Amino acid sequence: MRLSDKVALVTGAGRGIGKAIALRFSDEGARVVVNDIEPAYAESIADRLKQLGRLAIAIKADVCDWPEVKLMFEQAVREFGRIDILVNNAGIRKDVVFPEMSEAEWDSVIAVQLKGSFNCARAAQEHMVRQGYGKIVNMSSPVPAALGKQGQVNYSAANAGLEGFTKSLALELGPYNVNVNCIAPDFVDTEMTRRAARGEGMYLDDLKKFAIAQIPLRRLGTPADVANVALFLASDESSFVSGQTIYVRGGP
Repeated sequence: MRLSDKVALVTGAGRGIGKAIALRFSDEGARVVVNDIEPAYAESIADRLKQLGRLAIAIKADVCDWPEVKLMFEQAVREFGRIDILVNNAGIRKDVVFPEMSEAEWDSVIAVQLKGSFNCARAAQEHMVRQGYGKIVNMSSPVPAALGKQGQVNYSAANAGLEGFTKSLALELGPYNVNVNCIAPDFVDTEMTRRAARGEGMYLDDLKKFAIAQIPLRRLGTPADVANVALFLASDESSFVSGQTIYVRGGP
């Protein structure tokens, strides 16, 4: 078991990549805190793990809201005693061409992707620094993402910010034995990807054809592909890897 007895908190874990990461970590022995802004989704994943005899709790919290984040970490530590792993997976897209993008559409994407990661890392590091151990994995996207040729200045800015955040945080937390890395998935078959594709006038078959033409490995990625990379970064196998962004996109 690569994460035996570790406690992992995964944000946005009710669906898609976050769900795959929560399940994969549990498979490897982690006690999992399943966070989502939609409580029903989080509870369904936690219940699924409990039915398998594993330790998991669901916590609803808006990662943009510092008091909610602080309470979430306090609840997680009360339940499991520590926090070893944080995966900042929560994210949204609101693609709008720049001349028509509102301040609210800019702010909401920056708030979830960038401020949300800041809030959760800020709460997690208190525990990780104290115990002299921790793994933080931020979830970004290539800049710009492959699907959606226009209308992504908010999403691209947030993701570029996350890569800089990762490098700087790795420098600050490294002396406390806390690794900080980033995963940038693309061409992964999730509902977010499908929505972006529909915005470009494509459906699943079109998306697959587009992927085959663009990706050297000639297939769409799956949430499990991303979860396997997250597992490596959350495990002690990556103990000398920090401040890096790993692209999971089937090619360069």
